[in-house]
Amino acid sequence: MKLRPLLPALLLLSVAATEQATAQDYGPERRRRHYASNARPYYRGPVRFTLGGGVGLYNGDLTSSLSDQFPGGSVSLGLLYKVRPHWLVGGEATYFALGAKDYLPERNLAFRGRNGSGVAFLRWEPFTDEAAFADPRSPASLIKPYLKAGVGFLVYSPRAYNGTMRADDNTSFLATERENIYPGVAGVAPVGVGVTLRLLPKLNASIEGSYYFTTTDQLDDISTVSGRSSSANNDGYGLVELKLEYAPWRR
Repeated sequence: MKLRPLLPALLLLSVAATEQATAQDYGPERRRRHYASNARPYYRGPVRFTLGGGVGLYNGDLTSSLSDQFPGGSVSLGLLYKVRPHWLVGGEATYFALGAKDYLPERNLAFRGRNGSGVAFLRWEPFTDEAAFADPRSPASLIKPYLKAGVGFLVYSPRAYNGTMRADDNTSFLATERENIYPGVAGVAPVGVGVTLRLLPKLNASIEGSYYFTTTDQLDDISTVSGRSSSANNDGYGLVELKLEYAPWRR
């Protein structure tokens, strides 16, 4: 039996087999398959863009009480990317305001601050979501709690004043503690907890609360430098935000 007439068919079968093997390696979306510790296949990604808004709360020399706060608004933009089931990495830029009055009325101090931060973080989702795998065995989870931790930098610009009310256009601010130091730059380490709600295949909503440890005692322009405070402990702040997560390239 001559094989020459069969060569085109054999070649076509060879190409088909190669394509099938490639599809198994890269999946129907032609993405590379990875394998979890339980040998289940998963895809990395997709990229999610995040947009958030909420409030900023201060914790420092003046107060740690919610009753003394002048909460400021916050807005954030970021990215999220799944690297393994349960694990995501992300980055975020946030602009936020802070303000508070002194818990000691006799000092008669208060401040307001305008701040910006940039952080990179790791997010862990403790419960299994079948949507994370290439071979889902049940519908995607509708609700997913998570924890996050990260590191980044803070640009802060506070102004202190005498008073017990929120600053306005008529407020007379005190001289800054250090001439020409503001805006200042400090390191931050955020830790947080949140819950994500699946709205659509490409759209999630999350509510998140994070606390940011900082490397500065002048987030409020009140420290031992000027004698306005006797505490040398670093200040911190919290953000509570509602966020939307959108994955434009998800299939």
